[in-house]
Amino acid sequence: MTKEINKKILADFHNNLNQDVSNNVLKNAVAQVGIFQTAQNIDAKSKLNPTFNVEVPTGKVSNQKRSGRCWLFSSLTNLRTEFAMKYNVKDFELSQNYISFWDRLEKANYFFQGIIDTAALPITDRKVNALFSHPTGDGGFWQYATDLIKKYGVVPSYAMPETAVSNDTSAFNATIGTMLRKNGIELRKLVNEGKTEQDIEQRIDEMLTEVYKVCAYSFGQPPVEFELSIRDDNGKLIEQPSITPKEFFKQYFTMNLDDYVDILNAPQDSKEYGKLYTIDTEGNMIGGNQTVFLNLPLNRLKEMAIAQLKGNDTVWFGNDVGKQSQRTKGMLSGDLYQTDQLFGINTKMTRGEALDYKEATISHAMTLTGVNIINNEPNRWKVENSWGEANGDKGYFMMDDDWFNDHVYDVVINKKYLTDDELKMLDQEPVLLPAWDSIG
Repeated sequence: MTKEINKKILADFHNNLNQDVSNNVLKNAVAQVGIFQTAQNIDAKSKLNPTFNVEVPTGKVSNQKRSGRCWLFSSLTNLRTEFAMKYNVKDFELSQNYISFWDRLEKANYFFQGIIDTAALPITDRKVNALFSHPTGDGGFWQYATDLIKKYGVVPSYAMPETAVSNDTSAFNATIGTMLRKNGIELRKLVNEGKTEQDIEQRIDEMLTEVYKVCAYSFGQPPVEFELSIRDDNGKLIEQPSITPKEFFKQYFTMNLDDYVDILNAPQDSKEYGKLYTIDTEGNMIGGNQTVFLNLPLNRLKEMAIAQLKGNDTVWFGNDVGKQSQRTKGMLSGDLYQTDQLFGINTKMTRGEALDYKEATISHAMTLTGVNIINNEPNRWKVENSWGEANGDKGYFMMDDDWFNDHVYDVVINKKYLTDDELKMLDQEPVLLPAWDSIG
């Protein structure tokens, strides 16, 4: 069927628009102040009271600036909150730049392995296309951070501070992306020409040497050891003349990262509840743990998140932050922008439809630090973001429960909050999803 827009149809459009005199007022408002400003629900803020009856004590927020390291900032927030409570250092911060350095080096090596594994496939293959489309990047999941921390440890922010490049990774991403694509082309040729495994490994070592140099110029060289010197909020000094990053993590943190699991809610026909999933090519480290998601109903994500908050433990969560949000005021509300009512349209989709048809994506990670419960049900949540103190309430965002229902897709939960049946589900062989799956 083909249908052309002709003069009669255009005349009908014009007449329909002009039949209602209120349309002219709305047309003027939208044109002058914009869609979202006109559609903003002024009552949304009244539901976002910044007081919560369940709250984990946290300190000053961090700032990822112009980088995509939200997953890493949120992961380190969980760790630093433990340190802050244990050692009475409210505004303690770990170095995101330190972990980010190792992440980019490991991602390069992971990409090289993916290129070798797919070298026999044509360049038109969708998996090969996915690898070359995103050879590296800032993004990641909770599991990425845990593998990096276990392998490389952590350091306080002063031991490896941010740089101009870590604060704005756009030029680095462009440079390293081009570099890795060129390396990938060469590796495909070496494999298809029948070069020995030893020759290919030697060439990869040379490539990684170049990657390390670009990372070191951009982010600084990671410390092999550092002086530990932190004064707590009572003036007591925590100090050691020399300590390695791995020793620091082992001695000063009790959190067992392997106790946590990523709980997903993806109500799609392609995914069953109670099943474990992983994504092809989704990882950042050769030798790291597989990134897996246990798909469960949304109410279980909420129940476990509440239990963890009551246990004085923050909650890493993945979400689609661009939807129904106001950045500077720190508002996350399910009906913040009433665009359907403004235009007299219906754009409502189910969560599954939104994921299937690319309306929704897991675009950001933040940290739940509080929840307000009325009659055993949550009505709002406190969120620690990594966009600095200039946004929200000194960096904290207020989220109503409708926003959780519509735009929160996964939470990282300590296994002690799972039921026995859910724990057994973790023993399944994960279902392998393609690299282009909607939750990737």
